[in-house]
Amino acid sequence: MKITRDTKVFITGCGGMLGKAVYERFSPHCQVLATDIDVNEQWLEYGDVADFQKISEKALKFEPDLIINLAALTDLEYCEKNPEITWKTNALGAENMALISKRLDAAHIYISTAGVFDGQKEYYNDFDQPKPMSIYAKSKYYGEVIIEKMLDNYFIFRAGWMMGGGCDKDKKFINKIFKQIQDGKKELFVVEDKLGTPTYTVNFAESMFAIMQTELFGLYNMVCEGSCSRYDVAVELIRLLGLEKKIRINIVDSDYFKDEYSAPRPHSEKLQNLKLSSRGINYMKDWKECLADYVESIRPHLKAES
Repeated sequence: MKITRDTKVFITGCGGMLGKAVYERFSPHCQVLATDIDVNEQWLEYGDVADFQKISEKALKFEPDLIINLAALTDLEYCEKNPEITWKTNALGAENMALISKRLDAAHIYISTAGVFDGQKEYYNDFDQPKPMSIYAKSKYYGEVIIEKMLDNYFIFRAGWMMGGGCDKDKKFINKIFKQIQDGKKELFVVEDKLGTPTYTVNFAESMFAIMQTELFGLYNMVCEGSCSRYDVAVELIRLLGLEKKIRINIVDSDYFKDEYSAPRPHSEKLQNLKLSSRGINYMKDWKECLADYVESIRPHLKAES
């Protein structure tokens, strides 16, 4: 589908780190109705994907051509401790939005995760069989399955280690390191036994915008190029900030954080963009280039806070 000023796009879960990038990419080109349970922007309206009656009323009134479902609980520890709300948001919510897409004959985009794999292999392509370990991963994989079963005109994009959103919205690894730097920490403790592929929200949103217009529907791994450990990311971040001589990074294994991060996590979440590359629509950049872009976008904020 070609995006025009008349195209209507209904976005759920748009208040988070990816939602900000998606809204900023789509809204200049089409009519966007962005919703979230956390109305933290003036351009957001309240919408809960777990409440089928109310979210469907809002969507049916808007009559979108495309539904983008970004709504998800992504804190693995929270999901393990609160399985019912996790299933309602991540799995039932995905099913609800798929039903609405079907009713409206609207195209559909669903965001999944590298976490659907068990990490026994080093790399996973789009055709590898998922084997989710955590409640979070199981609920997200259910979303994949139900969308593939119910819809024809859909995209499922699997993201890796998400980075982006700025200091207010970034709840992931990069911002956790930033906060330690802001707090004056001179020593960081970072794991080297977890591997993955970073995924920059801005690059992800740009790619989503371009790929959905090709109508080459299906499921795709969509992560930045290159792979690394958490330690590699921390080293590159400190280098970009010019703090190599001021901050020491200590390598630890995952057991060091076993109390804080108790949910099961795969050893490797490295994804390969096999289908995107094969079809000539892989617009994802190298993760180091993306991290540099992200650091520049929030550097003034860091200086102000530190």
